[in-house]
Amino acid sequence: MEITETALGAARVIAMKGRLDTATAQDAEARIVAAIGAGQPVVADLAGVHYVSSAGLRVLLKAAKEAKAAGLGFALAAPQVSVKEVLEVSGFDKILPIHATVEAAVKAAG
Repeated sequence: MEITETALGAARVIAMKGRLDTATAQDAEARIVAAIGAGQPVVADLAGVHYVSSAGLRVLLKAAKEAKAAGLGFALAAPQVSVKEVLEVSGFDKILPIHATVEAAVKAAG
């Protein structure tokens, strides 16, 4: 998995490309948690993620909990259809804010 970080407004955008699964979850979690630890709202840009496993879902849930505990915003942006379906079937769309674009997610995250 390729992970890049950029600043957009007050938020840190963590863009991931590839599979968010057991093999890549630890790296993704470390990058997202570090951004939250730096005191910035975080947007996980999922446009380049074509597969997410239960390990990947755990990363997203943990990030949301850490952001909430820190009083920061966290949002998901631009998931591909297959990833959005996994988020919906798992019920994550009810507990994590999902936006069609990075810009909308940044605005929502704060």
